[in-house]
Amino acid sequence: MSGQSSIIDDYISQCEPALQDRLREIRRVIQEAAPDAAEAFSYQMPTFVFHGNLVHFAAFKNHIGFYPAPSGIEAFKDEISVYKWAKGSVQFPLDQPIPYDLIRRIVLFRVEENQRLAEEKKARKKSAAK
Repeated sequence: MSGQSSIIDDYISQCEPALQDRLREIRRVIQEAAPDAAEAFSYQMPTFVFHGNLVHFAAFKNHIGFYPAPSGIEAFKDEISVYKWAKGSVQFPLDQPIPYDLIRRIVLFRVEENQRLAEEKKARKKSAAK
């Protein structure tokens, strides 16, 4: 296990015991949807990186925050609209089931987006070098 993984393990272990299983499940869902993403710790939150920041998540007193960038929110705004949300974040209340399938689909969207942006950037660099 990498050093970053242990930081996320430490983060989860310091959360309320009732939250730990939910956080581990969110982590597992993200790992399965983005198997090539690296785990990191950024903005004081567990973070997944794949050609740049992919998603972050964090535990709070009454919700779990999920941060898939503004594009991830925009692409799923109809489904996210039942939750409190902002430009780059959504709050999943602790008194409701966590929508793991929605999280999985958002992560898959972000993986495709970051992959496409990385390929476009690479193509632009290659074209500029000619």
